[in-house]
Amino acid sequence: MELLKITILGAGNLGFSIAKGLISSRLVKKENLVLTEKNPKRLAALISDGFHALDDNKQAIANADLVMLVVKPWQIDELLEDIKTIVAEKQPVLVSCVTGIMSSHIYAKLGCNVPLFRVMPNTGVAIEASMSCISEHHTTPGQREAIRTIFAQLGEVLFIPEEQMPGATAMAGCGIAFALRFIRAAIQAGVEIGFSSEDAKILAAQITKGAAELILQNNSHPEAEIDKVTTPKGITITGLNEMEHAGFSSSIIKGFLASYNKIEQKK
Repeated sequence: MELLKITILGAGNLGFSIAKGLISSRLVKKENLVLTEKNPKRLAALISDGFHALDDNKQAIANADLVMLVVKPWQIDELLEDIKTIVAEKQPVLVSCVTGIMSSHIYAKLGCNVPLFRVMPNTGVAIEASMSCISEHHTTPGQREAIRTIFAQLGEVLFIPEEQMPGATAMAGCGIAFALRFIRAAIQAGVEIGFSSEDAKILAAQITKGAAELILQNNSHPEAEIDKVTTPKGITITGLNEMEHAGFSSSIIKGFLASYNKIEQKK
């Protein structure tokens, strides 16, 4: 199944990142992509950049094969009320990237059971490096494959049951910020041991990228890769142990759990 005309309702950070990823991956032509934006200045900026951007949700989805909902959780009910008549009539495939909003809630507000995918991507989607977790409802195999194709072009894809979405939000959504915080700390360390901030940034980013690629390409466990660079009485194990004494692993685990628990509390 081809989803040729795509509308993204909400061109904020994530929505615009998805738009850039779709265009850069050549999955959709710019003229077949519609964005919505309520802020007049941002709307004007999108139009000046050559995007087909509107401030009218109903007009934006009138001819869409695929409609992506990329708004804040507190905005979703108003949005669904605005578009429900057209959705019921046109029956587009929906993709919801709205954090914490269950499919049952979306269906209750729409009053119809259209094909729906809940997707938790992250901002890496703009450079085709997202981790996107997807659950599906009332879909066909063809629709599933179309959504897989779209998000696989924008990074890695994992289909999961909807009950795992809070965990996916913590891992994929929050996790990219946690990884960036490690890079920031590594940059600070690099400066302290004598590198310029620019050189330290390149070093920190590349070692993180290399570590991730070792896991993905070798399908190995982190400890197996760590063992390759640790030797008895060596400098690597000394640094690792010092980090663990300071609570490195436990602080990361606590961070993920804190984010996950906050999501669960909001249900």
